[in-house]
Amino acid sequence: MAAAIAAAAAAARPCPPVTVAVVQAAPVSFDLPRTLETVAARTAEAAARGAQLVLFPEAFVSAYPRGISFGAVVGHRTEAGRAWFQRYWASSITVPGPAVDALGAIAARHAVTLAIGVIERDGGTLYCVLLVLGPDGTLLAKHRKVMPTASERLVWGYGDGTDLAVVDTPAGRVGGAICWENYMPLLRHRLYAQGVELYLAPTADARERWVASMRHIALEGRCYVLSANQCTRRRDYPDDYPLEGVTDPDALVSRGGSCIVDPAGEVIAGPVYDAEAVLVATLDPGALVRGKFDFDAVGHYALVERHACGG
Repeated sequence: MAAAIAAAAAAARPCPPVTVAVVQAAPVSFDLPRTLETVAARTAEAAARGAQLVLFPEAFVSAYPRGISFGAVVGHRTEAGRAWFQRYWASSITVPGPAVDALGAIAARHAVTLAIGVIERDGGTLYCVLLVLGPDGTLLAKHRKVMPTASERLVWGYGDGTDLAVVDTPAGRVGGAICWENYMPLLRHRLYAQGVELYLAPTADARERWVASMRHIALEGRCYVLSANQCTRRRDYPDDYPLEGVTDPDALVSRGGSCIVDPAGEVIAGPVYDAEAVLVATLDPGALVRGKFDFDAVGHYALVERHACGG
């Protein structure tokens, strides 16, 4: 009886603050070993600032192939385009595999939960994937993007949604949606229904309106939202990368716009544009509960909605 009372009292105590980081940086595109070195350096920087969870952008390992057509138009493909796909495939990773082991070692070295966008190869197909690795280096979750956007469908396969999971970590319950998956209401609802607390949104969308969507999701889910985007310049891609009309090595290819939003929809870090950055914020887990006092999309507010619709 005493043990049960003690456990109940411990559960009622306020949760300690959690420090998280969002990395806005550039990989060494199409170069897997050097990109992993970048991940190691940026994770070390975030951990030195107290981060318990570190999020990297969509397709960070090892490239978001912005601006390339892979030589494809309706009814025709070029050999040069096929060669670029081969290079992309060669810089992608298998899950599990040696690169995932390296990412796990980075997470364990700094005792952080590491979430990162990677390009996974499975046979001859590539997938845009979000990985979550625990502070002991264990792979906790792998989510394949269910709907690549527009021309992404040329080079990325479709996920089936069965891996859309929220997992327990020392930082809280973590789940994520990749880029424009965040515009899919039923997909968001699935994360809310699993009790997501730290909602991860790695992206390639650098538009200012993206931040409005992140604020909406934080309010809708009454969760913390972390969004990470790459800040890349022409020099971050191979010299022969066919980025038409962009020759200045310092020209921006992706502006960034990474941010952290609290459950009240307030931006508490970022957004940062046109520069690399590591955004760090200390979060109050109590805000997750306080936010649901008047709105819980999968609880009391969902019940009210059903009644209003005559359900």
